[in-house]
Amino acid sequence: MEESNIIEQFYEAFGELDAERMVEWYHPDITFEDPVFGILKGERAKNMWRMVCESQKGKNFTVKASNIQYNKSTGTARWDEFYTFGKEGRKVHNCINARFTFKEGKIINHIDTFNLYRWSKQATGLKGFLVGWTAFFKKKIRSKVRKRLSDFEEKLNKKSHSN
Repeated sequence: MEESNIIEQFYEAFGELDAERMVEWYHPDITFEDPVFGILKGERAKNMWRMVCESQKGKNFTVKASNIQYNKSTGTARWDEFYTFGKEGRKVHNCINARFTFKEGKIINHIDTFNLYRWSKQATGLKGFLVGWTAFFKKKIRSKVRKRLSDFEEKLNKKSHSN
């Protein structure tokens, strides 16, 4: 695995919603962080990408990475994602800045930052406009996505035990 291509390969796989190819670039001791999920480590971080990819299949999801900079130990990128959110089918364009740290040719630390208020207005409409900037909203959305992730992981565990 050529280090200079880690970030490009990661986002190329994401654009194809290929979570397994994405998580191949993650070190076993990965730490991921973003405003919605908070801090996730190891297999849980990998499962978050598995869940995200599975949930976006067939939903006009696209991702575009740009401004990729990297060296042997760190990297950054800007990525834009476009998708449809929720039962109301709201169109979301999220602009994310990513920072990476590499170890042993893999991503050991991945931090995504974005404007949660901007996202909440697009994703949840009036509710996001009114409360998307509050700590209450952030806590509520984090609780919801972590529950979804736990449910998803439970399904994965059942699948792996039934094989």
